[in-house]
Amino acid sequence: MLRVAKGCLPFCLLMFLFVSCSSNKGKFSIEGNFRGMNQGELYIYGLGGTHPLDTIAISRGEFKYQIALEDPTTFILVFPNLSELPVFAESGAQVEIKGDATHLKETEVKGTKYNKEMTAFRLQTNQMTPPELNKAASEFIKEHPESPVSLYLLNKYFVQSPDVDYRQTCELAELIGKAVPDNQEIPALIKKLSGLQTLKVGAKMPAFNVVDINGKSVSLADMNAKINAIIVWSSWSYESIGMLNQLQRLEDHFGDRLKVLCVSIDANAKDCRRILNRDSIKWSTICDGQMWESPVIEKTGLSHLPDNIVFDNKGIITGYSLNTEKLLSKLEEMLE
Repeated sequence: MLRVAKGCLPFCLLMFLFVSCSSNKGKFSIEGNFRGMNQGELYIYGLGGTHPLDTIAISRGEFKYQIALEDPTTFILVFPNLSELPVFAESGAQVEIKGDATHLKETEVKGTKYNKEMTAFRLQTNQMTPPELNKAASEFIKEHPESPVSLYLLNKYFVQSPDVDYRQTCELAELIGKAVPDNQEIPALIKKLSGLQTLKVGAKMPAFNVVDINGKSVSLADMNAKINAIIVWSSWSYESIGMLNQLQRLEDHFGDRLKVLCVSIDANAKDCRRILNRDSIKWSTICDGQMWESPVIEKTGLSHLPDNIVFDNKGIITGYSLNTEKLLSKLEEMLE
């Protein structure tokens, strides 16, 4: 029988804890369980293009995922129904996710302070109306401007709102900037807000010059058809792919009177090309790996998935952020 000297026990315990902590250093882990989701797949990516799109397999309702991580990062989990769940990651941390596939809004994320904050916010606001939700998000940001949860809420409920209140959004962004002066996302966000202000019917399209997935240069001057559209899509968004396919049918009828520029927010060009080849999409497509930081998106202020902006051959905006049905109806009306 192995005997351990009484004085050695605290030392052995300390060494065990040290080895355990060291083994997790530079890594971030997620373990989860979803009732009612026996088999399936989740998408995960890091906001700001920090980590490319990846998949997490679910087996018997359970999943595990680990990734190398040095700096704090906000990950987004995308469910099969395309709903999203933010996860705030830190090097060496492990997060546990529990939920029910039929009540995803009530999913709990535990393991770090910020995930507990976000879970509490979601559960508190679960039944709120959009105006109440925006008010709650604003109050949270004012009370916790240093939290990464605040930056996420600012983007989701203010920057990405169809009716952006620029004054309020800028005030909240500046509040976060003062609390976290080293965060480089804030200046980029304020720059993006200036782009959002261009999204007005009757306004002039901002100039841009980008290179598409095939190395071809595309500028605003090239968008010179009777009616032009820029479409934001991704390989994991069925709704956005459906929008592209519907537009292709429209082009078959109207020909060169309609010109479309696609902007994929895929981090990996291979995923983008797979859809382009599968669906025979011939339009110029931007897929630069910068995701939501792609220059065309930043300059136009497009911020949804899918999203779109429609303009005439003089560069005058005639519509934006339309759902597929309204987009097709508007284009048909203008092209007839």
